[in-house]
Amino acid sequence: MFRLSSLAHLRASARALICAVVLLAVSVPALAARTVLVFGDSLSAGYGIPQDAAWPSLLAKRLEQNRLDYSVTNASISGETTSGGRTRLAAALDKAQPAVVVIALGANDGLRGLPVKTMRDNLAAMAEAAQKKNARVLIVGQRLPPNYGPYATQFHEAFAAVAKEKKTALVDFLLDGVATRPELFQADNLHPTAEAQPMLLDTVWQGLAPLLK
Repeated sequence: MFRLSSLAHLRASARALICAVVLLAVSVPALAARTVLVFGDSLSAGYGIPQDAAWPSLLAKRLEQNRLDYSVTNASISGETTSGGRTRLAAALDKAQPAVVVIALGANDGLRGLPVKTMRDNLAAMAEAAQKKNARVLIVGQRLPPNYGPYATQFHEAFAAVAKEKKTALVDFLLDGVATRPELFQADNLHPTAEAQPMLLDTVWQGLAPLLK
């Protein structure tokens, strides 16, 4: 009788252990599924350079090297404006289900002289949409050359204004340390070379790292 009851107890314990292992196996992928969604334009899409050299690809490598449990989805599109980004963000959020969203749009708005208020409204709407999905948000600012006059100042200040309003993280200028070095740009004088990408990553990392909880 003692042996039978002990055997039954061992079998019950084994079943419980198997169930625990199965539950763990199911839960681990869910924990490992955290995603950083990079949502930008050609400056983040790797225009004119190999994709694996673009700063979002370098970000994925850095996350792995630092053993941070995040993957990177780069949904950047060359030529994108904040208006275009605003129209496609919902689908990108639903697909990636990100924990962190890096909004790196606005450069094309500025180069085309589009209204600053429109850009600001679009950035705010995108930040809010991401936050409603429980994502932490980083806004990456841009600057324009001085020859754009007062528009350049209003343009740059819009990024910080949205970050303050929506309580997001902020990187002041994506091309910080790069914009004043012509040798780090491609022949079009607009897009950074592959050699510049680690510098872009270092700039983004300053605002991104605190969000990787």
